Amino acid sequence: MKVFITGITGFIGSYVAKALLDRGDSVVAFVRNPNKISSLCNHPNVSVIQGELAELEKLKSGLVGVDACVHIALGWGDTPEAMLRNDTLPTIALLEAASNAGCKQFLYTSSTAAMGEMRRPMHEDLRCIPTDLYGATKSASESFILGFRSTEMRCNIIRPGYTFGNPVVSDGVAQPDARFRNIAACAKQGKDIELINHDGTQFIHAADLAKVYLAVLDSQCNREVFLGLAYEWVSWENVAQQTISLCGSSSKIVLKDLGWGTEPIRFEVEKIWKQFSLRFTAWPALQSHIEWSLTKVNNGDTK
Repeated sequence: MKVFITGITGFIGSYVAKALLDRGDSVVAFVRNPNKISSLCNHPNVSVIQGELAELEKLKSGLVGVDACVHIALGWGDTPEAMLRNDTLPTIALLEAASNAGCKQFLYTSSTAAMGEMRRPMHEDLRCIPTDLYGATKSASESFILGFRSTEMRCNIIRPGYTFGNPVVSDGVAQPDARFRNIAACAKQGKDIELINHDGTQFIHAADLAKVYLAVLDSQCNREVFLGLAYEWVSWENVAQQTISLCGSSSKIVLKDLGWGTEPIRFEVEKIWKQFSLRFTAWPALQSHIEWSLTKVNNGDTK
């Protein structure tokens, strides 16, 4: 399979690209900076096109002769107009260009943030009620993708939850959220670790999330939405406890009570189990990531 990917130099994108390359697929990587993860960009089965998402002609050139288009890169902005211009519009342009180029399928990276307000139960068919601009632009892009009916190209959506992991290659990147490393830094210094009581999520390791991408690409699914999370819920308090234990810290966990209930609202992940036989647990990869975070702190790197 020949796959066009945006975002290969980012966290999730690097894992998806490596998973494809490891099984022998070829990748056309659309990147801003090919020097960011040179070990992937210089792979013999990777063709690199350098450009910005707004450069439509460059996008079109990369889509010629590919079997699938996987859109992972994110455009950003601080206002609704900026988010529309930098993320939603390029997504729609890429969608249409992929169809015109004869791609067999288009796979879009959304987010659980598109669903917005937490309700019981959280599942793929729930109405999206975004609570921020990031969720709003993801929801808007989803609507265009699902509503694009004048094409034979299969269109599907993955909504990742909190994705964690060490860099997939030596010069790769970790997830941008710094909470693991902040907890590790406090533990190493013996400082109090301040958390919200009953705060947690269904952490998924990036390698497991990549399996969802490959499963969808290998399927005949069309206009489907898939949640990408583990089935178990883990609290940040548990993460902190494991961190303290691993480094023998004297840190105390201080929980701020915001009135959150003891029973968490969970995302239902039965769909990826029923359709692809995929079911994930965060452990022991979470422990490995905690250990890596502690190593980064030991090396003086808390970023």
